Amino acid sequence: MSNSSLIQDALTAGDGIVRLAPCWVPRAFLMPGGRLKLDPRDLYILGAHRGGIDERWFSSTTKAANGPLTADDEGLSYIDFNGKRVLLKEAIDTVGDKFLGAGVMAREGGWNLLCKFFDNLGPIPHHLHQSDEFAKRVGQKGKPEAYYFPAQYNFKGNNFPYTFMGLEPGTTRNDIRKCLERWNEGDNGILDLSRAYRLKPGTGWQINAGILHAPGSLVTYEPQVNSDVFAMYQSMVEGRAVPWDLLVKDVPEQHHHDLDYILDMLDWDANTDPEFMKHNLFHPTPVSDPQAMAAAGYSEQWIVYSTGYYCAKELTVHPGKSVTIKDAAAYGLILTQGRGSIGKMAVETPSHIRYGQMTKDELFVTAAAAANGVKVTNESDCEDLVMLKHFGPGNPDSAKFVSAA
Repeated sequence: MSNSSLIQDALTAGDGIVRLAPCWVPRAFLMPGGRLKLDPRDLYILGAHRGGIDERWFSSTTKAANGPLTADDEGLSYIDFNGKRVLLKEAIDTVGDKFLGAGVMAREGGWNLLCKFFDNLGPIPHHLHQSDEFAKRVGQKGKPEAYYFPAQYNFKGNNFPYTFMGLEPGTTRNDIRKCLERWNEGDNGILDLSRAYRLKPGTGWQINAGILHAPGSLVTYEPQVNSDVFAMYQSMVEGRAVPWDLLVKDVPEQHHHDLDYILDMLDWDANTDPEFMKHNLFHPTPVSDPQAMAAAGYSEQWIVYSTGYYCAKELTVHPGKSVTIKDAAAYGLILTQGRGSIGKMAVETPSHIRYGQMTKDELFVTAAAAANGVKVTNESDCEDLVMLKHFGPGNPDSAKFVSAA
């Protein structure tokens, strides 16, 4: 069977919904938290030199930027149909109109979203993601991103459930310059110039490009622009040295030791905003009238909604209930609790996954299927069925939030 036939057959069999295989990504500079349901024996299955697997990527058409040892398909999601597989990227590149709709393909040229869970034992080094201006200089996209902390994955907080974000108001370029100059002298002290915020399951944050952040140890659901661009500004984390190479990974070679260039990548106004929490912390907001949704047997809420680059919802269907939900754009989804069916697809939340094993917890819903309405049935008589739904840029349903921001 050719890949074109496989793609079409999968779309036809699922009425516009396809099943995706788990996509695992290691990070050499981090320690996995062990809460993504991947078997502990497989956390370092790619080799200790590659690092532990601390991320699962969803509906991904973006290759991971993990250095010269990165596999050709690392970070890329596969459609699985009757035991055969084809890359979601190939499917969208081939028949993107059928997945995203002709209008989105004409405007965006593809699925411009990267979404993941990341799960770390401790904090990530204080870092930023470059803006389009700086990312373009190394052939990449800038990357704003958002966080949401799903309760189902955060039964324990691990070592440091706090995130340093931004910089203390009044921090100057010279203050950060001194930190960079001390890079090889141990801890460069950059966290002394930042604030840590306690992370709370069921809430989220928006972090725009150019803002420093050191994500803490909650399992984090993270929709973002489809880019793996970053720069680490902290020289040590939890006693482990961070190499200078991770600061300048996405900096033109001629600027690898140009501190002015590296300082220019920071958005100073956003980092030193005295009302940083007010402008960046978000709480879920109902998609429609809560009482009407409860009477129909479900609840749905926006969990990421402040930017036109991406948005996300959390849908909960109560025990024994069915509901048909319409959306204005294609989306990927990951089940976080329960079992049942989504369209023609049986779904269930795994408790234990071996590397390479297929699951029934991740799907991609095409634009046409979303617009027609997807029937979701909870087959349990005692447990909610819960899923997270991630949308790419320009979802008309979230436009009201963006215009009001």
